[in-house]
Amino acid sequence: MGMPSTANNEEFIASLKRKEEEELVRYLAQKRGLPYLDLTRAAIEVDALYLVPQEKAREAGIAVIKQVGKHLTVAALNPDIKETEEALEDLKKQKFSLEIFLVSPQSLAAAWERYKEGGVSTPIEQGVITLGESPQATASFTDDLAKLAHAANIRQVSRIFELLLLWALHEEASDLHIEPEEKSAKIRLRLDGILYDMAFIPSAVFKLLLSRIKLISELKLNIHERAQEGRFTVRTQKNDIEVRTSVVPGVYGESIALRILHPRTIALGLHDLGMHPLISAAMEEEIKKPNGMILTTGPTGSGKTTTLYAFLKYVRSPKIKIITIEDPVEYHLEGITQTQVDTAKNYHFANGLVALLRQDPDVIMVGEIRDLETAQTALHAALTGHLVFSTLHTNNAPATIPRLIDLGVKPNIIAPAINVAMAQRLVRRLCETCKIQKNAALEESALIEEILNAMPIPYRPKTPDQNFVIFEPNEKLSCSACGGRGWKGRIGVFEVFRIDDAIENLILQQPSEAMIRAQAIKQGMLTLRQDGILKVIQGITSLEELKRVAG
Repeated sequence: MGMPSTANNEEFIASLKRKEEEELVRYLAQKRGLPYLDLTRAAIEVDALYLVPQEKAREAGIAVIKQVGKHLTVAALNPDIKETEEALEDLKKQKFSLEIFLVSPQSLAAAWERYKEGGVSTPIEQGVITLGESPQATASFTDDLAKLAHAANIRQVSRIFELLLLWALHEEASDLHIEPEEKSAKIRLRLDGILYDMAFIPSAVFKLLLSRIKLISELKLNIHERAQEGRFTVRTQKNDIEVRTSVVPGVYGESIALRILHPRTIALGLHDLGMHPLISAAMEEEIKKPNGMILTTGPTGSGKTTTLYAFLKYVRSPKIKIITIEDPVEYHLEGITQTQVDTAKNYHFANGLVALLRQDPDVIMVGEIRDLETAQTALHAALTGHLVFSTLHTNNAPATIPRLIDLGVKPNIIAPAINVAMAQRLVRRLCETCKIQKNAALEESALIEEILNAMPIPYRPKTPDQNFVIFEPNEKLSCSACGGRGWKGRIGVFEVFRIDDAIENLILQQPSEAMIRAQAIKQGMLTLRQDGILKVIQGITSLEELKRVAG
């Protein structure tokens, strides 16, 4: 029989040392009246581990290895040292009951290694992720993602997450969706308001990615049956970008939606929104007034928040106080006091607005009017010397008046309080590099001519009769400027009317939407379709895109 190898000897000695260490900890546990546990033989719930971040767990010498409701099983080296006591106390403050097991250093190290299964191999800063430079070619993203997602070592999930964020930023996406299906998870990006399928990842990788996103967004990893919301910051070489996280349960697991709040959105000024020069000039006059309300309407995703922020920036001055109540605060504006709805603390639009009025503001922005109480308080603020900006969910500008009446607001309050009602939509811009020029077909020319003839005279362009040149997207060409989609960015279309004496008298009669619309058109209101058709014949957007958005 040959002599044992050096490697075998070393393994044998290590095994003896480990056994001695476990026996010593077992003895100490018995002496202190604590249960003992060998974590190399125990089941560990990875989700439970993340109740204490990895860095904090290492500092405290603990690991949460199991959760049943509000009861936690915790492994600890020494429950009596200061760092451990503080970590355990933090868990108790979260209303958890604790069962403490004494473990050896080697045993605990094995538990800490399990953090890697949640996609975090190194300690991270909560709520912050730092990215490098974005690759330039879209093809590289799909290739790199495929390599990472199908690698044998699925612990590269941190890199996968970074790659997805880089991809979204490179494509200038407003939203990143990760949606589990039966056998995989689908990656989608919302580009210029439209969702595009981009890639698929294996379900096993998705589960790890979900843990990673929950961790960075400071969400609870162990909750899977109800919706959660959070946010984190993406640090790039150029700026910091806020990302809002939404996680909701579904048939095949939790679906993830990441809203990317790019700073360039609030860089837009009043003259960057796409308003016709005549409308822009009228809005300048209105937002310079010391009091009254300006209401902006439109569906979700129509750019209302961007417009309101442009108004706030236009009136911003060291000589006045501007304060907002939003749900949530999407972008932070310098020189403006912003507050956020918090239903858990009973701070919502109605009572929050009352509190804001005690702050002696000159200008108030109310994120949305949803109920009678908020509407009445906002309108009274407009009547008592404040300039108020807010939004309302209606399909068009004339519908704002009947909507407020339906909420229960008295017409004699609406009429003198509101200065302007405005509706808006966002249409996609044609890519300037690859758009296709064509002569409008007879049917298209007839439609354009019909809309132009109904347009208020000051807005009508000088164009040859029935000789319209329009543009279409070139979606078949591989264009580096737009990624082959034919579109690049979005622009607003607007309809705006002022509350003049005629409309004010009409409001007192509790009018229908049709009556308000007729008077607004008589006043000279440019409708959404009319504003859109001007952008069609200017080559900014297509006729089909206008039909899709504005009908």
